[in-house]
Amino acid sequence: MQTITVQHTTRYDYVREVQLLRHRLIVRPREGHDLRIEQMKLQIEPEHTITWVRDVFGNSVAWVEFSKPASTLLVETDLVIARSAPFPVHEMHVPGRVPYPVLYDPLEMPVVSAYLAPSFPEDVMALQQWLKAQLNVDMADAEGTVLALARLIHQRITYRRREEKGVQTPGQTLAVLSGSCRDMATLMMDCARVLGIAARFVSGYLHGPASLAGRASTHAWAEIYLPSLGWRGFDPTLARATSYHHIVTGVSNHPRGVMPISGTYSGTRADFSGMTVTVRTAE
Repeated sequence: MQTITVQHTTRYDYVREVQLLRHRLIVRPREGHDLRIEQMKLQIEPEHTITWVRDVFGNSVAWVEFSKPASTLLVETDLVIARSAPFPVHEMHVPGRVPYPVLYDPLEMPVVSAYLAPSFPEDVMALQQWLKAQLNVDMADAEGTVLALARLIHQRITYRRREEKGVQTPGQTLAVLSGSCRDMATLMMDCARVLGIAARFVSGYLHGPASLAGRASTHAWAEIYLPSLGWRGFDPTLARATSYHHIVTGVSNHPRGVMPISGTYSGTRADFSGMTVTVRTAE
């Protein structure tokens, strides 16, 4: 059993008081056989009310309604989580290899199909050409092929932290050969789907050197679904499978589905002066 603390702070500043409209938060980790929340404190300013729900993907979502105007929006999450052995230690091919192309159980196909449709269909041809030229597909090992894909993206795409909202399309990332962790996760997700492998976008925290130093932000990676093996995480930013250092807060069939904080305000774009995000972890 390992205990990890997470402190996640997001601050939005405005040049004048604005009326904050409804906001959507996905900041609570997904609990399961490998993770349990021991303690969670969510502090939000200004005055507000919160309604917790579960979305179609099983994520914990907090809907926040604000009662008065403000010039600052502050969201602070303090977490203590417990990670259990032997999960989530990732061992390839347990309980066995899955051949490629992947054949899914017809009973699961109504759900799996949502994770097989590319999020950016206009980029499918470009992805097909890139994969054909760059990726060696192992017909005996679908999971090994996905790991090779994560390593390929890591090798070809330069990591660049971006402050802009949203993600680049996979085609844009291939065109500029750089992107944030969210851009690289989106590229990997749609590449897997082009290969006929179900994949989803994952948002969360990465417990590592940057977060230990208190200078990290939220992180993103991709998960694939394989018969008998279930959902398996792969991080193209790090070129490896996920481990207990990856803490999942939300999953979706599209990157927009798991933005940590999203919402609007009544005012103009000029009213917004800036945003800062910090994530700190400790053991």
